[in-house]
Amino acid sequence: MTAPRRLQQQVFRWAIRGPAGVILAIGICLLAAGAFSRLHAATTERVVTDRHTGLALYGVDPDAYFTDRKTIVGREEFEYRFAGAIWRFGNESNRAAFAADPQVYMPRFGGYDPVGIARGVSTPGYPQLWALVNERLYLFYSVEARAAFIVDAAATIAAAEARWAEVAHDLAE
Repeated sequence: MTAPRRLQQQVFRWAIRGPAGVILAIGICLLAAGAFSRLHAATTERVVTDRHTGLALYGVDPDAYFTDRKTIVGREEFEYRFAGAIWRFGNESNRAAFAADPQVYMPRFGGYDPVGIARGVSTPGYPQLWALVNERLYLFYSVEARAAFIVDAAATIAAAEARWAEVAHDLAE
């Protein structure tokens, strides 16, 4: 039985003794339901993370975009926990570089597609669909979104930055 359901049953058993108690019980249940619905709705992270494994970038080494200019799957023995996710790296030096300054290597907008962010939507990007602009990593939801971004990256980035606070507010902290 879920926590909200247990709470509901306990409140009703306690409060069913009279009309005032019923009204009080309904009010408490509505408050509890509202609190639990807000908790349930906040399931998206500020960094795109595989919900089954907890891996950021689905295990792809974030430094490899900069050093090798390609995606390289990180290895389990080179993991680093940061920003609520597990980051994997291809080697110790990449892990050390990331640990020293994660903001340099992390994807902008937490890995959410900047084209979606510019529209006010938090659409997770895929590690295989990426671009480096001004030495910042951007991930995209689709080939079309990446192509639209490349046409005018500066305008898309500006629009995404203008909407990011609004979109990020809806993501869990």
